[in-house]
Amino acid sequence: MSEPEQHLTLAAHIRKRRSPRFSRADRSPLGLWFWEIDRVLLSFVAALICIGLVAVAVASPVAAQKLSTAHETLSPYYFFYRQLMWVILGVPLMLGISMLSRTQARRLAIGGTVLFMVLMFAVYFVGTEVNGARRWIGSGVMRLQPSEFLKPMFVVMLAWILSFKAEDEKLPVERFVLGLTGVVAGLLMLQPDLGQTIIFVGSALVLLLLAGMPLRWMGMLAGAGGVGLIAAYLFYENARNRINIWLMGIGDDFQVARAHDTIVGGGLVGMGPNAGVHKFKLPEAHTDYIFSVIGEEFGLLACMAIVIVFLAIVVRVLTRLLDEEDQFSLLAAAGLVAQFGGQAVINMAVNTQLAPSKGMTLPFISYGGSSLLALCLGMGLLLALTRRNPYQATSPYSMRWSV
Repeated sequence: MSEPEQHLTLAAHIRKRRSPRFSRADRSPLGLWFWEIDRVLLSFVAALICIGLVAVAVASPVAAQKLSTAHETLSPYYFFYRQLMWVILGVPLMLGISMLSRTQARRLAIGGTVLFMVLMFAVYFVGTEVNGARRWIGSGVMRLQPSEFLKPMFVVMLAWILSFKAEDEKLPVERFVLGLTGVVAGLLMLQPDLGQTIIFVGSALVLLLLAGMPLRWMGMLAGAGGVGLIAAYLFYENARNRINIWLMGIGDDFQVARAHDTIVGGGLVGMGPNAGVHKFKLPEAHTDYIFSVIGEEFGLLACMAIVIVFLAIVVRVLTRLLDEEDQFSLLAAAGLVAQFGGQAVINMAVNTQLAPSKGMTLPFISYGGSSLLALCLGMGLLLALTRRNPYQATSPYSMRWSV
């Protein structure tokens, strides 16, 4: 090596040694991830997780009091400590998945879809029944709800299938997607779980619309969805009772009335942490109705702030996709954020009596192990799919249509 070449090599080595961690000159895998990841989106998610910990902390005494028995008295913050444990497990999972390339993220979703669809079949035979519903496998801290984990992976797999249309428009990908969605919807209604069925079907319809399905077909599917809801009302007693309470005030409106009293009980600024009284009369205060607890403890202004954070996440992702050229990434990310936003809207609509009760958790805020881990998995996939390479105009994560 000549003397000038030695000087150039030495200068490059010195620049590399002097480059601070996470500077734009840092080309390590972690440094690249830091500049490629959507840090604004990650900040919004971190804010929701922190809000969720506070909300579960103020709702935990309610659930602990209701679930304590003569033989076992639960600590007032029993559910908060468990939620903190799930956060400690879920956040590294989310960050780890966000470091995957788009190809790796797609393969994870496809493999996960196959695995959790098998577990969905298994629920029907070996599932654990809770409150009349058979949705879980296992018991205690090891209890797993396959539909929660299937939810984000299924959307990504449907996006991959629909992306084949860009290669060959004659492929019957829409029919295949409708068939798969119908199978999942059938498995969910056997549990039964109408709320999750609506989320799965709604996400699939969003993907079909974005993939260019003719409006005539979309109208037919919307009509079929309406027929499905009528059938659920006629043959699914739980759904019929909840719709009757919501629309006509017929039946036991205990949950609805208590949720209304709780969410408006704190006024605009709330009664203060652990100062609420209506929450102790509220069923499922730490899960389905945690938004009402936030209203009583921290006020309607805090509820509005949470709505803004959810809206900001949806808008941020859709804005990020405006210049996305890869069909798979566009469909998958749009489907994931539609699923995420749809679940939040349903939960908040139930709490504000804009929709009948459905037993739907509020993403990252409600208590729940399977729910939180599945949300971290889904958000990790979304963060991986929305990464942008700051050094190249063409991302190295773009790929063809292979698995």
